[in-house]
Amino acid sequence: MSLTDIVIAQPGDTRGGELTGVLGVPDGPRPFTALVVVHELFGIDDAMRAHLERLRSMGYVVLMPNLYSRGGARRCLVATFRALRNGTGAAFDDIEAARRTLLERDDTSGAVGVIGFCMGGGFALLLAGQGGYGAASVNYGHLPADLDDALDGACPVVGTFGGRDLTLKGAAQKLEAALDARGIEHDVVEYPEAGHAFLNDIPNGTRLARITMGPVLRLGYKPDEAADTWRRIDAFFRRTLG
Repeated sequence: MSLTDIVIAQPGDTRGGELTGVLGVPDGPRPFTALVVVHELFGIDDAMRAHLERLRSMGYVVLMPNLYSRGGARRCLVATFRALRNGTGAAFDDIEAARRTLLERDDTSGAVGVIGFCMGGGFALLLAGQGGYGAASVNYGHLPADLDDALDGACPVVGTFGGRDLTLKGAAQKLEAALDARGIEHDVVEYPEAGHAFLNDIPNGTRLARITMGPVLRLGYKPDEAADTWRRIDAFFRRTLG
């Protein structure tokens, strides 16, 4: 893998500590399209690094900020989910710092997309309507309670869900209807035989968490659905971001 752990600058931030992240730079001629990648509940693990490497190999400069940089998951998880629920907070500041870092690079084109998985998918959906991104990829992310407000002025959205994921029943249909109503370019697919996190070809989280959440989330890698999802995401980003 060609990924590098970096410190992401946050001038004026008074929280103390450093914001870290993982950067991937593709081979080939510049400039590159940039993607901010938002991690799952379990943080930056081998499964997330595999997603970064896949996107990098597709030709994108990718940067995943570690939303748990200042204290680890145990200390940061509640605050991170509070930010997700409220649509504002330190997690959004950290993601914005990653976006600015990508824009300041001399090998990026100026086009920036955002892609997230699980918890990160929820962030990606909210960020679609907050400006600064040309496209958003939402992968089995929960929809906000105020979906209509969140999508006002949103950028194009590519969304992916698993039909066996009991926590997201009807989410794909609801999201597609809301995007249709606003005339927002989109590609939303629910794969009937897939569950939650079906893009992960490496198991993540603790064994206890997988056992506990498995019956509801229906976890498990689905290679055919995953291949089609990555194809759709790449095609959508190339069409909307250039």
